[in-house]
Amino acid sequence: MTSSPIGIFDSGFGGLSIYNSIIKLLPHESTIYFGDHAYLPYGEKTKAQIRKRAKKLINFFISKHVKLIVVACNTATIAGIDQYRKWYPDIPIIGVVPVVKTAAEVSKRHAFAILSTMFTSRSVYQKQLIHKFASTSHVYNLGCSNLLSFVEKGILHSSMIMKELRSILTPKIIQRVDCIVLGCTHYPFLRDSIRAIVGKDMQLLDSGGAVARHVTRILLHNNIASHGPAGHEFYSTDPENKSNVASKLIGKKIIVQYAHI
Repeated sequence: MTSSPIGIFDSGFGGLSIYNSIIKLLPHESTIYFGDHAYLPYGEKTKAQIRKRAKKLINFFISKHVKLIVVACNTATIAGIDQYRKWYPDIPIIGVVPVVKTAAEVSKRHAFAILSTMFTSRSVYQKQLIHKFASTSHVYNLGCSNLLSFVEKGILHSSMIMKELRSILTPKIIQRVDCIVLGCTHYPFLRDSIRAIVGKDMQLLDSGGAVARHVTRILLHNNIASHGPAGHEFYSTDPENKSNVASKLIGKKIIVQYAHI
């Protein structure tokens, strides 16, 4: 069991930002990554549709004998993390949510923005996070639908990205906040482009480090940490070759296998 892999899934390749954080902190752990590209984007799906896809992906991981599952997608987490745990009580399942609490703690102006998908920004879950952890802060809840598609094409720098970011992160907002939460796992790949808009002094927060530390705690608590050597597998539900884009995003050559589920 200790040498079994960690399963990580997302609607696409955004979850590779979480994968990067996990393998950086836990270099001896093996992983299986799954991008559900045939059903991308989740943000345009209903809660029931997202849960149905998550169930299929979790079943795939179980067939691969993973020891822990990371839902490396804010939208999929918000759509049903509690339900996934009820369906599969015998395996630890960790979700990803915008780091609202952290932002509220580090913002000196008590004003920050959350950049996320439309599904996440409109969700009751996120509104509850804001009410619970940032009730004394001014929070700009910014939903956007186009940034994700650039990352999925491996485009991290372009005039179109900058135009999209400027339409969302307006000067009025930038002047009022000192912290921006990257509330979609795709967005850390656009960090340089975002930085070019908001300046060097703006704090940009994502969930990668927090998720990796939580994975570590679960592994140690359950005594299922591995000591290597590590292996990594990558899958997608899109039959089109995704290896080049994934390789570009994580900075090393990998092969993404097709899986029809």
